[in-house]
Amino acid sequence: MEIHFWGATRTVTGSLHEVQQGGRRVLLDCGLFQGRRAEARDRNCCFGFDPGEVDRVLLSHAHIDHSGNLPNLVKQGFRGPVHATEATQDLCRAMLMDSAYLQERDAEFLMRRRERRRHVLDDYDEPVVEPLYTQDDAKRALELFAPLPMHGRMDLERGLKVETVEAGHMLGSVSMVLDDGRVRLGFSGDIGRAKLPIIRDPQPMPACDYLIMESTYGDRLHQDEGAVLDKLADIVNRTAARGGKIVAPAFAVGRTQQLVLLLHELIHEGRIPNIPVFVDSPLAVNVTETFRKYSNLFDEETAKMLRDDADGDVFGFSRLRYIRDVNDSKALNGLRGPMLIISASGMCEAGRVIHHLRNTVSDPRNTILITGFQAENTLGRKILDKWPEVPIFGEMYRLRAEVAKINELSGHADQRELLGWLKPIAGGLKKIFLVHGEARQQEALKKAIEATYGVEVMIPERGEGVRCE
Repeated sequence: MEIHFWGATRTVTGSLHEVQQGGRRVLLDCGLFQGRRAEARDRNCCFGFDPGEVDRVLLSHAHIDHSGNLPNLVKQGFRGPVHATEATQDLCRAMLMDSAYLQERDAEFLMRRRERRRHVLDDYDEPVVEPLYTQDDAKRALELFAPLPMHGRMDLERGLKVETVEAGHMLGSVSMVLDDGRVRLGFSGDIGRAKLPIIRDPQPMPACDYLIMESTYGDRLHQDEGAVLDKLADIVNRTAARGGKIVAPAFAVGRTQQLVLLLHELIHEGRIPNIPVFVDSPLAVNVTETFRKYSNLFDEETAKMLRDDADGDVFGFSRLRYIRDVNDSKALNGLRGPMLIISASGMCEAGRVIHHLRNTVSDPRNTILITGFQAENTLGRKILDKWPEVPIFGEMYRLRAEVAKINELSGHADQRELLGWLKPIAGGLKKIFLVHGEARQQEALKKAIEATYGVEVMIPERGEGVRCE
């Protein structure tokens, strides 16, 4: 068995690993790389292998940095099945179509800008920009989806099997082991955390010989998740007191639903004023419907809230409004605070949240609430790092709004939790490959794993190949 690492190598986005075994090629994830525009386009367009020679894809979960380049894979010739859990398939139906729509809109914006510049600069020669993929490409990718158990075993072909367990990262997420009868290769996907809202806790990983393991928070320890309600209440109360708006860039899948659940609880307990709350993301609206559909996957605490809620809906309350129409979204910018707007994308790289940020970042009454990981070179990272000025739609805006962060909702395990997750299988591992982390996080986790368990740890480069025997 041979592994080639094509994505999420020494970075967090673009998860993509190619496994070659017995003449077969299997991809573990096919995610979209997010970062600087030119680098992202180059990485997402160039796979490093022929997509037409790939036999199948196994998806760990639906997040765009794990599934978002599937339409481009299909566009370039892939025709095999894409195995995913039922919940992941439903989430991808909304997310991939939304991603394709944004790719088309982004290309249109760049073309309009190109034409404006050509009009005033005689020697201007910027190349024509095509969308990375279209909605038709996304539809073709969705037609290839095939089953993957949430927790169980499945035969793939010619003696190759896959075994899955719940990863606890988001709805429908799994960790998995590929087994060809000689080598057992584990793939963590993204490892979740115990006691987070909505999602059940991660299940123990099956034994394996080699392990591809995420390292997003490999150098840090999360604060007590019990403090999140207090912190969120404090942010809402102080922003409301000065009449400001809170703009919360949030991933449409998982983070938005967590925030809605917590706000529901705070308003019900009278701990924050009953201000308007808007979820301004058509994708988040659709995804929330999928969450309602799979309430059987909720943890016990959320299931109890669902049973006890008078309306039977933990994702709805009187001052909450879900926004679909673009004109209603634009109207939010003309409203005065206090209010809270939850909008995608979570790293502020696309979607309606960018318009809201443009209208709020320069007012000191407002708050930008960061609720998740921000990759290097994204707008969200620049805001989190409190750049004096931030680029939005090609123009610089003064960052005068308060920047607040809630770490406690992270769906990624911290160093202590990663070591705990690894403990039951560490004794049988020959080697661990750390992916899905920036250099500092990976080096810290490598050192901790080797010191704690004595297992050899490798941090692969993009395109690097390793033979597992």
